Amino acid sequence: MTATETTTKAVGTRLVELCAQGQHRRAIEELYADDAKAVEAVAGGPQGRETIGKENLLAGSDWFFNAFEIHDASIDGPYPCDDEFICFMSIDLTAKEGPTAGQRMQMKEAARYQVRDGKIVKSIFYYDPGC
Repeated sequence: MTATETTTKAVGTRLVELCAQGQHRRAIEELYADDAKAVEAVAGGPQGRETIGKENLLAGSDWFFNAFEIHDASIDGPYPCDDEFICFMSIDLTAKEGPTAGQRMQMKEAARYQVRDGKIVKSIFYYDPGC
């Protein structure tokens, strides 16, 4: 395993550990680069489809966890390759606001993360927006 792959796996392992503990905000604070970019399958939060910058990522995460009641969540991975890793996630949630307020949903997604210099610089989330 190369040094890049070792670092990538370590970052992925820490992300999975924090998310499994429900520490999503801490994961962003600790593991994301200041100029990191996240891309969602659809625009859904205050930032739209693409969010750039750690502060904006934190704001988007705060919005999500305030807008939904989380009943259960799981994360599986990481599955590293070179400077990227993938995780698989599922979440059971109920919307607190908006057009789906009160609706309970189960979502599954795959997330691909790119690591540079020991920090996540890009994350892309793949899921069925019609779930």
